[in-house]
This record gives sequence, structure tokens and C-alpha cells, in this order.
Amino acid sequence: MSRPRQSRALIIVNTDFCSSDGDVGLRPRRGARREAEKLSCVLAQLSYRVKLLHNRTAKEMEDLYQQECGREHGDYFVSIISSHGEEGAVLGCDCRPLRLTRIFHILSAQNCPVLAERPKVFFIQACRGAALDQGVFVETDSGQPEPGSFSEYLHIPPNTAVMFACSPGYGAFLNPAGSMFLQALLAALAGEERSLALSRMATRLNAAVALGCQARGAYEGCKQMPCFVTNLPRDVFPFAAAGEALPSTDTQGGMEEEEEERQKPAAS
Repeated sequence: MSRPRQSRALIIVNTDFCSSDGDVGLRPRRGARREAEKLSCVLAQLSYRVKLLHNRTAKEMEDLYQQECGREHGDYFVSIISSHGEEGAVLGCDCRPLRLTRIFHILSAQNCPVLAERPKVFFIQACRGAALDQGVFVETDSGQPEPGSFSEYLHIPPNTAVMFACSPGYGAFLNPAGSMFLQALLAALAGEERSLALSRMATRLNAAVALGCQARGAYEGCKQMPCFVTNLPRDVFPFAAAGEALPSTDTQGGMEEEEEERQKPAAS
């Protein structure tokens, strides 16, 4: 009897940035590499075959997803991107943007049949703008979204879920100990939350980041709210071991350890 194929995980973390003309226009992302290495270890313990890449250009990042179309896959495909970013794009280490719609197009059923029926899950630690979330509750009947802020969602292919570190137009915090978002993901994967359906796990992450974390230092009191978007037609349990896939109604989330000094979140 042949062994079941392992699910694959692709982790890309960019920490040092230099444009093609040699200018260093973006600050180094201290703490991001160590955080990505921890995520790689945790996913490997959950029986994923993990590929971890550091400091890739936008074109190299695109090629990595293209390569996945020719590989054998298990039940799930998981990808984590940690970089500077802007709304609808992540930046390569060459400071060039890679549109998320391009990644989704590469992995679409038409272009990547091997993943057509498999759930694809993305976690994206990157800024989506320069605004700071002051954590103020406002009662309103309607709001004005950022122009084009929902356009990327329309291009998410079927059987795909994407969890962003922050809401459209806002910055995502990072400090030498790591990011609010991926630290919460690490805690979830190491705890009982990994046995939950992905949608419930996302709710836990929302609570952990939005309610349990806030910036200190120059950005004292600023908050962050992750954003989960899914085209999955059913509950999936991508991180549960055999026999662990159990529903839960507990809405408590994990909490990361904060550092006093934080990086500017305008483009993390």
C-alpha cells in the first residue's frame, strides 16, 4: 500500500530589502525570520512538508507558486507570506510588488489542476496601507471602505481561504519578538485551536490579536484587526491530527508577549 501524500506548506519571509538601483528604501523586518522558522517547525510537526524561503524577489516568489503546480500534493496546501506590503500586494526583497491576484491566478483550477479540489489556505503578514487602528469603537449604520479594498476578494478562487494580518488600508505591527498575527497563529497551532475548523480557528485568531494585543512605545495603544476571507464550500480542518477534528464553541483566543519597542507598521 502506498503512503498517503503529505500536504505541502510554502513559507516565504522577506526581511531585507534593496531595489534594483541599490537603494534601501524599506527598513529591515527584525524578528520576522525567526518567527517564520518557528512556523516551519510547527507545521512539520503537524506532518506538513514545508518549504521555507528567505528574501525572494517578486519574480522569484511568483515562480515558487508556479512550481507548486507541478508537484504532488496531499489534502491541503498552506502558504504563509511575511513581508512588507500594500493593499492587494506583497513586496519582494527587490521592493517590487507581487499582486495577490497573480498568485490566485497561478493556483486557479484552470492553471493548477492538481490543486483544483484541494483547500488552499493563505496567511499574509503584511501591511495593507499606512493607517493606524486606534482601537476606537464607533456606532454607525454604514462606513466608507477604502477604494478598491474589496476588489481583491472577488479574485479569490474556489476552495481558497485567505487570512490577512490586518484590515484593508491599515498597517500590521512587527517587533523583534515577531508579529501580533503570526505569534497568535503559532500559539493556535501549538494549542487546542489546531483541532478546530479553519473558520473557527480564524475567529480565535481575530480575538487573540484584536482583543489581546496592542502596540507599545511610539504607537502605544494602537490595535490590529485581522481579516478572514474564504471561498471554501465546507468546514476544513487543515491542522488537526487524526481524531482531533472536533468543533468548539469556546471563543477565547491566545495572546502574544508584547515588546516595548515596535517597528513602524506603515509597511511591515
